[in-house]
Amino acid sequence: MSAWTSGVGAQLAGPGAVTVLHGTTFALAAANGDMDGTRPHGFFFRDTRFISGWRLQVNGKDMEPLVGTAIEPYRAMFVGRVAGSSLETESHVLVERHRSLNGGMVERIVVHNYSNAAFAATIHLEVAADFADLFDVKAGIRRPVNGALSHHRNGGLEFSSTAGGHRLLVAIRDAQGVPGRGGLEYRIELPPQGEWATEVAIAPSIDGQGPEQDARMGQAAGAASIPAVRQQAWKEQVPSVEVSHHGVGRALVTGRSDLGSLRIFDPEHEGRVVVAAGAPWFMALFGRDSLLASFLSLSVDASLALGTIQTLAERQGTQSNPQTEEEPGKILHEVRLGSSPSRELGRSGAYFGSVDATPLFVTMAGELTRWGVGGESLHRLMPAVDAALGWIERTTARNPHGFLTYQRSTPTGLANQGWKDSWDGVTFADGQIAEAPLALCEVQGYVYTAYLARALIAQQAGDGEKTRHYATKARRLKAAFNDRFWLADRGHFALAIDGEGRQVDSCASNMGHSLWSGIVDLDKAPLVAGALMSQDMFTGWGVRTLSSRMKAYNPASYHNGSVWPHENALIAGGLMRYGFIAESQRVASSLMQAAEFLDGRLPELFCGLDRGTHPVPVPYPTSCSPQAWAAAAPMHLLRIMLRFDPVLTEGRVYLDPVLPADWGEIHLRNITVGNHKINLTANGTRFRLEGVPEDLEVRRGLRGPLADMLDVMPEKK
Repeated sequence: MSAWTSGVGAQLAGPGAVTVLHGTTFALAAANGDMDGTRPHGFFFRDTRFISGWRLQVNGKDMEPLVGTAIEPYRAMFVGRVAGSSLETESHVLVERHRSLNGGMVERIVVHNYSNAAFAATIHLEVAADFADLFDVKAGIRRPVNGALSHHRNGGLEFSSTAGGHRLLVAIRDAQGVPGRGGLEYRIELPPQGEWATEVAIAPSIDGQGPEQDARMGQAAGAASIPAVRQQAWKEQVPSVEVSHHGVGRALVTGRSDLGSLRIFDPEHEGRVVVAAGAPWFMALFGRDSLLASFLSLSVDASLALGTIQTLAERQGTQSNPQTEEEPGKILHEVRLGSSPSRELGRSGAYFGSVDATPLFVTMAGELTRWGVGGESLHRLMPAVDAALGWIERTTARNPHGFLTYQRSTPTGLANQGWKDSWDGVTFADGQIAEAPLALCEVQGYVYTAYLARALIAQQAGDGEKTRHYATKARRLKAAFNDRFWLADRGHFALAIDGEGRQVDSCASNMGHSLWSGIVDLDKAPLVAGALMSQDMFTGWGVRTLSSRMKAYNPASYHNGSVWPHENALIAGGLMRYGFIAESQRVASSLMQAAEFLDGRLPELFCGLDRGTHPVPVPYPTSCSPQAWAAAAPMHLLRIMLRFDPVLTEGRVYLDPVLPADWGEIHLRNITVGNHKINLTANGTRFRLEGVPEDLEVRRGLRGPLADMLDVMPEKK
């Protein structure tokens, strides 16, 4: 997740804050359902806050919150109590607020009178709109807004503004409400044990275009909302899972549901879906985040990966622009849909300051080929894949060892452009901050897999020249990496190589990505596995981002000692790939156990405190939850433990379970493999399959390195 934008939003939202989201709309409110414009609350559409104030009062008094919770990702319920008079010991009036996203936002307000006396009240719904950019809201920055408010006789309010040359409008409709005092007013009289209800609708638009809404569903009585239909379709489409171990099962089901809620549907391409990075502040397409989340969720829904690379290909760099760091062939870091040109995106909707999104883009194309996904659509992406490789080759040509490096071209851009993109994310062992240009450890592994991916695609197409070209580049890069990054006296890889050729000598988690990519020589892998699982790196809940022996270590930092579930899923995969079964199982089980303490949901990150002294995982205060690559981590951990690898280019599926003993039996139904659906039951090392087509070979054993699939480059080192 980008640390480039400020992280204060989650803290300022207040205790018990509730988020609902769907596509490019979301709403963040206090525990009683109110939205306070001085906090990062509000109703947002396309990275713009349309509603900044939403306060419900009964007889001039705020609601005392009893419960506020998201029932589904797109709908929430708030129950509040109306304070009684000074003579009453308790209130007899409860207010329910049922909030849902469907196109815009709809809130049904229900007032219950549980006393034996009549109850009369004036209800005031205070409404405000500031049309603030999401980045400003998240950072707590308030700017003057050129807005206008008009009242309508039909009980509605309308706010409008102009920003960045766009016309912004938000309409609030309720036939029962009377405009007054900056909001809507209602006068009600309830008999004993009576109730009253109304429904308020919010409809935002930019240049006349609002959130998608299917007219066929419309507002017909009993018709399900679009989010409800999509969530139900998601549950039916993706594999169902049953696990003997309750905690593991809960983490898998929660992650699957969260991943479904973070999908963004492209209205211009029917059926295309991409993965947003995380809620609430990153409901947008990110290069690295969306690609890695798509990879981790391949066993859940591989179409997410296809939609992601299709959308990234359409926004691929075509020109050189230092302000946005765009270059021909480069894959973007982040794209936003806000109406105002963002100061944090070089005054553009897209920013390209990512060194790893481009090789991950190529790598994902190779993964989809082996999964049998995309077909002709994937074939049409090959020019974009080759353009991405063109950017990689031009950039690596400037480095004497062929490493991919980064250095920002604008003072407002990211100083660090790998996944640890906070300003202090790359440090030496003595705590000194490493300065660009930097070649990151894990990024060279991503480039290695990109070269192998293109070589394998070329081999399948019968293009011998291109196969040899990229196989050779992969072989040379692997040799250079193991020579230049290895710290022989410490038994681990350097975090990076700086512009002066110095090894950035911190012991960091990044080398776990190198195991995942397969760039590590076999003789070095045991030492890397040992370093990752050492006491100073492994907390008992997962692998830290930075060893506790390093001077920059801080267990409550963003990137210098915290634990990230998605990274640990990659590390577990790398450990398994090199045959470290027990270590991989330990990482997977620890993350599943952490999820049990965190309401079944793995957050973006949590603090890297040792389990021996902290028997519960300690949350990180500004962690996004749900967050895409964290949501996808449990399903990927299960795939690793099953050692499930489709290679449909060879007509095979590799399957050789090594499930932890305490996970018990696992049932997976509706797994998509190519054009087929299969069912799997596994327990320990035993498994049973149903629905496997005759032309698909199920091979027991671990899939070998990608390099071994190349006729021109068998690697045994």
